[in-house]
Amino acid sequence: MSTRMLFLADTHLPTRAPALPEAVWDAVEAADVVFHAGDWVSVDLLDELEARAAWVVGVFGNNDGAALRARLPEVARETIEGIRFAMIHETGPATGRETRASGLFPDAEVLVFGHSHIPWDTTAPSGLRLLNPGSPTDRRRQPTGTFLTAVADAGTLRDLTLVPIER
Repeated sequence: MSTRMLFLADTHLPTRAPALPEAVWDAVEAADVVFHAGDWVSVDLLDELEARAAWVVGVFGNNDGAALRARLPEVARETIEGIRFAMIHETGPATGRETRASGLFPDAEVLVFGHSHIPWDTTAPSGLRLLNPGSPTDRRRQPTGTFLTAVADAGTLRDLTLVPIER
């Protein structure tokens, strides 16, 4: 069996966009699990995502208020298809990120994070894979907004795809 995954972060609704792009909702409908690495901003998005997604794993970000912090943890951990995932919103500066993350999440195999709005896919010397899906609604210095999809299958994360959001 395999699990189709969607990774989101930094949606900032409705401050950066009035709604998620349809491409994101299409990916939500196709996914078995949706990870959101924080900065939702509106609890309405969490409610809608929980209503439309098969399974939501989320954390709060630095722009998320009391209502979101009451419902979401700062750090989430899940084992899916034998892969140990951890997720947090912010990991600090890019320099030294892999070493810091390996120290903070020694039992994880994949760390999902957000905050920078910049896609990231690296593997630390410890073997920890770090993934940032970027932002589907606030591209910052990127050519487009983005999110990630992947498949977890028998202990392997495969078919990782950075999906651009054309506006």
